[in-house]
Amino acid sequence: MLEQIPFISIIVFTPLVTAVLLMLLPPERKTAIRVISAIAAFITMALSICLFFAYNQAQGGYQFTERTDWIPQLGISYFVGVDGLNLPLVVLTGIVAFTGVLVSWGIEDRPREFFTFFFILVTGVFGVFVSLDMFLLFFFYELAVFPMYLLIGIWGWPVTREYAAMKLTLYLLVGSVFSLVGALAMYFSYTTPQGTHTFDMLELARAGFSPDFQRLWFLPTFLGFAVLAGLWPFHNWSPDGHVAAPTAVSMLHAGVLMKLGAYSALRVGVILLPEGAKTFLPFIVMLAVVNVVYGAFIAMIQRDFKYVIGFSSVSHMGLVSLGFATMNHYGWVGAGLQMFSHGIMTALFFAVVGMVYDRAHIRDIPQLGGMVRKMPWAAVAFIIGGLVSMGMPGFSGFVSELPIFIGAWRAGSIAAWYPVIAVVAALFGIPVTAAYIMRVVGRVFFGELPPQFAHIPGITVQDKIALAILVFFLIGLGVYPRIMADLIGVGVRPFLAALGGA
Repeated sequence: MLEQIPFISIIVFTPLVTAVLLMLLPPERKTAIRVISAIAAFITMALSICLFFAYNQAQGGYQFTERTDWIPQLGISYFVGVDGLNLPLVVLTGIVAFTGVLVSWGIEDRPREFFTFFFILVTGVFGVFVSLDMFLLFFFYELAVFPMYLLIGIWGWPVTREYAAMKLTLYLLVGSVFSLVGALAMYFSYTTPQGTHTFDMLELARAGFSPDFQRLWFLPTFLGFAVLAGLWPFHNWSPDGHVAAPTAVSMLHAGVLMKLGAYSALRVGVILLPEGAKTFLPFIVMLAVVNVVYGAFIAMIQRDFKYVIGFSSVSHMGLVSLGFATMNHYGWVGAGLQMFSHGIMTALFFAVVGMVYDRAHIRDIPQLGGMVRKMPWAAVAFIIGGLVSMGMPGFSGFVSELPIFIGAWRAGSIAAWYPVIAVVAALFGIPVTAAYIMRVVGRVFFGELPPQFAHIPGITVQDKIALAILVFFLIGLGVYPRIMADLIGVGVRPFLAALGGA
């Protein structure tokens, strides 16, 4: 019965319909614009959670699939579905989108246009995660980049918004061109039994491309998407983009969009070109450990509160790349959990940074202090996020990072340096992460409250609801990781079999 309901299309296109509806409203009706935005975002979040619980893990595979010919002459179709790999990311997008709307409640500068572009961005992200047609994936991928430029360029931090918006857009578009070339190589190299070409990723996974072909096209395909995942040395756009973006866009940007890059690199690069993955991932893992260590050390020396979180995000995304590079069950399940955990955690971090900046109007850490007196909810939420970031047991960070390190240790049979990589990432990444988190907590939230902040207001009810939702998922996943780990395990098993992993 549930399979007959187009759940996925409703989730994907509800934000787009909302964007159209908002543009039909008079711009002065700001309260109506905010309420409609919140209702639409809540509906998508609720539906994504319903889809999560409706998925039959015993059956596995792709479920709730929808397929309609779009341009059949070119082998292009509207083909969407969910499995254990992308379903957690659909839920993540719903959660971050709804909480992003709540923390943007106070936007006074053209809220109608802001939420319109925001919902177009959300549609693009949802679309990428559920696409099973490669052309459709690229269509939604580019749809997500376009509103990002406008959201940062118009509503971003005035000091760097134009520079950051252009830098982000150029990086992502150039990266997507490389990936598109690899995708087109696959498209033209495979002919279906009917004598046509196809963008169907399920069929391309069975195409049996030659090992030489896979090795030739793996790097441009994988690295093109890895730009959006913030893989070193292609990460440079990321901290600037995070810092310049308005709060809700930073939440979606770091919390979800970087996972979009990692997921696409996995879905199009690793899964469709497994021989190329087996050849190059043992070397790409070295870039991943640079992400972890470099990002943590650079975060440690930042004065700008938001830049700390921006480089922290780069560091944690290195763990995702490390997990997928292990090519085994532990590493992939850990990477899947890390994408969800980091998405929620970094959304919480950027939400708190936005709350502090909106009231204090500065982000310079040495000039802040004592904020726990004015916004205790934000302080407690940030501390919980910090415990997640450190990998503290009982929180989602621990249950996602531990399998990654176990997977890296067990991958010694692939290359001798994998256990060394695991030790370096753990030895340098975790303590430095703890150091910069404690530095921020101590200097921003504790100590003396500067006199100029004595009369700033506390956070709003909408802010408290957003923080409570994010904290709930960070603790819930940490206490009961099986609710998501088993699902991800079901999703990655067939792909690991194709890679020869265990």
